Amino acid sequence: MTDLPPQPPTPPRATRSDARTNRARVLAAASEALAESANASLTSIAKRAGVGVGTLYRHFPTREALIVELYHQEIQKVIDLAHDLAATRPPLEALRAWFQEVARYGQLKYGVAEVIHAATNGGLDDEHYGPFLGAIGALLDAGAAEGTLKAGTDPEDVLLQLSVLWRIPPGPGAADRAARILDLITDGLRVRT
Repeated sequence: MTDLPPQPPTPPRATRSDARTNRARVLAAASEALAESANASLTSIAKRAGVGVGTLYRHFPTREALIVELYHQEIQKVIDLAHDLAATRPPLEALRAWFQEVARYGQLKYGVAEVIHAATNGGLDDEHYGPFLGAIGALLDAGAAEGTLKAGTDPEDVLLQLSVLWRIPPGPGAADRAARILDLITDGLRVRT
């Protein structure tokens, strides 16, 4: 009997396209459902996505796993958008458009903030914290260079102001309240002439 040479490890199987599609559908449905109600059940999310509950649990074994994955997906979109807007729009317009997207994101985060906070160690160790501050900084720097926004504004101060958006309960009047708060924040960042 001869010893066979060691076999290389089997590469992980590629995720089937239908599994990737189902995962994307679950995330999209969860985003909509949680924006409407932080108490949306996993069963209602699966139904909205057009998949069975077992399919949802194969991708996300717990509610927390689904919420954290959705958080990572959404926050990365918000970060990327800041840089896109800074490159394509006047600074004040870019800042305002980005703030509106942050407000939309805040609707998702409302009611699930505690789960996200616990899963990301309060934000300080979160892999997105630095890039999110960088996104704010890029927008502030562009406005300061143009002379429309105050120079030297600390991005963490702006983040603290924006965090109030995550405390606005969804429902009638939420969008109007967010718009008023964003007006106050933007007005405070403008250079007075």
